[in-house]
Amino acid sequence: MEIPTLFAYFIEHDPVGYAVPFFIVFILIELFLDAYEKKNWYEKKEAWASLAMGVGSVFVNLFSKIIYFIVFSWIYENYRLFEIDLTKAWAWLFLFFADDFSFYWHHRSSHQVRLLWASHSNHHSSTSYNLAIALRQSWTEFLYKYLFWLWLPFIGFHPIAIFTLIAISLIYQFFLHTQAVKKMGFLEYFFNTPSHHRVHHATNIAYLDKNHAGILIIWDKLFGTFAEEKEQPIYGLTKNIETHNPLKIAFAEHKQIWKDLKKTEKWTDRLKYLFYPPGWSHDGSSLTTKDLQSNTKK
Repeated sequence: MEIPTLFAYFIEHDPVGYAVPFFIVFILIELFLDAYEKKNWYEKKEAWASLAMGVGSVFVNLFSKIIYFIVFSWIYENYRLFEIDLTKAWAWLFLFFADDFSFYWHHRSSHQVRLLWASHSNHHSSTSYNLAIALRQSWTEFLYKYLFWLWLPFIGFHPIAIFTLIAISLIYQFFLHTQAVKKMGFLEYFFNTPSHHRVHHATNIAYLDKNHAGILIIWDKLFGTFAEEKEQPIYGLTKNIETHNPLKIAFAEHKQIWKDLKKTEKWTDRLKYLFYPPGWSHDGSSLTTKDLQSNTKK
């Protein structure tokens, strides 16, 4: 497909586009519940900032999908190892697990590599937690996100199928950003739920860098990053950025990295500021999640 055709294809066929009206309806329902029950889930400036971030991400992500679709298609057409028949149910089941596995490692890496965290952190920057926060999406995450799915066209999955599963996962995750739904019984054992995702967005030390799941919570349980919601979550960042300006939200952590890079003249330290976990510092003036949690256990 030529690029204009690809733009038209994604605008017409992207499942997220069809889901947007439902997003709006559910946000309005949650707003009504919030006002009726006086829950204080919403803070007006935070909500508007999230919506602005969401609008910006629509355009950025559309462009990035085109670029990566071209790359995925080139790999699929020239280097795929197998011919996977997508008329078979097993192929879609395998792709579902493969997509969710890829998302887990993308998401976990976005919390454990500071350069990636700079792109992802804006999604965690609100001190409120509601469905509008789901729309607070990164404007720079596209630079690396889809690299975690590159293995799928290599083994023989068509790019359209891959991007369809990515979109379905994104739609599912929208509904996790709510305090209106408590625990969901036996589903908590297998699926990512609002309860599990509240933990992920919390700044409580025990909750930091936990529950990176997309749809299935099994990866967190398998790889040791699971935490159950017990104490009340406190939302935001460990050091909040105190702004509702979308541009400042989008690039706040990039700006902080630049400041940290100027603190040292050693290139090894500068590389560590980029690729070590958030909180690492050459002089010990700040702490990583691992440090914070180790200190709590003492």
